[in-house]
Amino acid sequence: MGDGTAATREQRIGVRKMYKLFINGRFVRSESARSTPLWDGKAFQANIAQASRKDLRDAVTAARAAQVRWWEQDPQLRGLMIYRLGEMIEARRSEYIDAIAASLERDTPSASEEVDLAIDRVVWYAGWCDKYSALLSSMNPVAGPHFNCSTPEPMGVVGILAPQAPLFLGALTALLPPLVAGNSVIILASERDPRPAVALAEAIALSDIPAGVVNVLTGFRSEIGPAMAKHDGLEAIACAREDLAQWSEIERESAAAIKRIRAFPLHHAADYFGDRAQSLEAIAEFCEIKTIWHPTGF
Repeated sequence: MGDGTAATREQRIGVRKMYKLFINGRFVRSESARSTPLWDGKAFQANIAQASRKDLRDAVTAARAAQVRWWEQDPQLRGLMIYRLGEMIEARRSEYIDAIAASLERDTPSASEEVDLAIDRVVWYAGWCDKYSALLSSMNPVAGPHFNCSTPEPMGVVGILAPQAPLFLGALTALLPPLVAGNSVIILASERDPRPAVALAEAIALSDIPAGVVNVLTGFRSEIGPAMAKHDGLEAIACAREDLAQWSEIERESAAAIKRIRAFPLHHAADYFGDRAQSLEAIAEFCEIKTIWHPTGF
């Protein structure tokens, strides 16, 4: 009996995690039921859900429904919700370190550094939610019996093609500026290894950020990237110039759809670990400036 139990334990096969899409606050399988195997050399790692254009449409619907509510939140409360995301990453810090190390992109000490920097970056951006508007607003000099002032407002729904590396910090760095500016976001995780980005979605699900504000898709960039650029429900696309042919296609499709396109100013994985990776200017990139004209009182 004892020997049989021991043999059973030795033969046990571990339960592999299923990596799903994160749409409207829920983890769902692709409507197409497609998945892509992730391999480490010859070893199978996981099946990754492969988003379809229908999944993208569902994410856009959720993001559009959530964006106005997100923008209308008190800025200080919006900052506290983003700060809560930092708390969730901190609470599961060891899990994120393991996820980054498992991607074979970083060793454990450098994965630890990446997670710590990610937490600090969330807190840094959370503090801008009730401050950036004052710094980006202006009272404009006008000759005439009137005055005008300019204030920042969100674009709406922003589609993001996450950088291929670093997997966790890169996705978070791309996500935070449009989120702080009051936009809702659909982010396509790195095709190279989307597992850290899905782990980030789990922290978002546990935070106070409302459902639909952040949606995380996994799949092929060659399929979802152009579909994002064509979709009328997105106001802007943000991505890196990692693949010039792909970048040109997204530029072309975005222009045809009269969509704004934002290129990440960071060109190498190491850039995401420096001071240039976080700035007020990054928030301003995802704002529209609204100017109000008003007659001067007599």
